[in-house]
Formats: sequence, structure tokens, C-alpha cells
Amino acid sequence: MPDKRMHRGQHPADFKLFADDKLADIRSAVADFSLLLTKGYAEKSALKLVGDKFSLTERQRIAVMRSSCSDEHLRSRKQREVEIDKLRSKALAIDGYNILITLEAAISGGLIFKGRDGCFRDLASIHGTYRKVTETIPALQLIAEFLKEADAVECLWLLDSPVSNSGRLKGLINQLSQENSWPWQVELLPSPDSKLIKTDVIVASSDGIILNGCKTWLNLARAVIESKLAGVNIIDMSMSD
Repeated sequence: MPDKRMHRGQHPADFKLFADDKLADIRSAVADFSLLLTKGYAEKSALKLVGDKFSLTERQRIAVMRSSCSDEHLRSRKQREVEIDKLRSKALAIDGYNILITLEAAISGGLIFKGRDGCFRDLASIHGTYRKVTETIPALQLIAEFLKEADAVECLWLLDSPVSNSGRLKGLINQLSQENSWPWQVELLPSPDSKLIKTDVIVASSDGIILNGCKTWLNLARAVIESKLAGVNIIDMSMSD
């Protein structure tokens, strides 16, 4: 059946799965999972252990996984994070789908999760095929406005070529950048992660694997949401203490 979705919005069950009466257990699961990762447990087995302990659903477990990290990775990420006011005259490499889909989800009313490392993440999944939605162009425009205000000199968008419609998205980004004189370039790669990890320029991503390996990184999705969007459904997944 063709994907006819027009929005990147929340799953119908999300507001029930992440209602106030569920959050105490979910935040405890983030703390426990992060502790197990710190102690060297394998991610898969640790997530099952924690998920079973708190009787979490699959989507709740995904949120816990994306919001957690070990103490070592938390320290390392914070040490290499670039503050927004340091972006002036700097180049940026953008983890394209990672950043764009989070902004699309935020604009459309989907839940956004603030992880232990301070990154904003979503639960959307493109399942190997990217479909342009109503929020795609507005999300790109917000990113462009933010980067212009931050005085970034140029941006390289990296997209996964195996994802269907990546060529179309590349064409859309190129078209918008030409029409608006945005200093953007787009590159399709079989796996952008390797380039994002090796590059000397600042990386914009919330992907844990990339954040653990790249030289410097920018919390772009969070910065754009906090400065450009009001009323976003943000859930802090960290324990209050």
C-alpha cells in the first residue's frame, strides 16, 4: 500500500504511551539503561532487561534507547559539543535525515524527547523510503533562517543514497538553496556516518554513533526548535534529580 501520509506527526498511541503517569517509569528506565551501558553491558541485552523490568512497549523502549548513553559517552559528547555562538564563520556538515525528520516531527506536533546528552530526538522512522511531507519545506526554511542568524558560512547536507527518494530530496534542497542564495551543498553517500565521523568541520546530528566518534558537533535540532518553534511537545527523559 502506498505511503500517503502528509505529515510527520506523532503515532496515534504516543500521547498515551508517554502520558504523565508513565513518565516516572520511563525516566527510571533511562537511568537504569544508562547505568548498565556505563558498566559495559551490551545494548541489546541491557535494553531488554530494563524494558522487561518496567513492562515497556516497543516504542517506549526505542525512546529509552535513543535518550540514554553511558557516563563515558556523556562526558565525551559534552567535551566536543560546539556552542551556537561559536558557529560564526564556520562550516557545517549536516546529518540530513537525522536533522530534517526531527524538525518535521516537531512542526507537525509529534513528541520530541530530550535525551540525557541534551539532544532532541523523535520517534519517526522512514523505513528505507523518505516521503516529502507538509512540514519538509518549512523545516528547511527554519534551518536556513537559524544558520543565517548564526552566521555559518556554508553547509554540506549528507543524505543516505540507499534511502528511496534521496535524489528527490537532494533536488529540493538544491532548488531552495539556489532560489534563496543559501550556501548549501548536498551529497548522496551509501553511508554518511563515516564521513561525518571523519570530517574536520562541525557536525550537526543527534545520532549517538556519530556523536561518539566525530571531532566536534552542534546540537542543531534542539537549537532550531528552541529558537524558532513554540508549543513543541518536548519530554525530558532525564531524572529530575
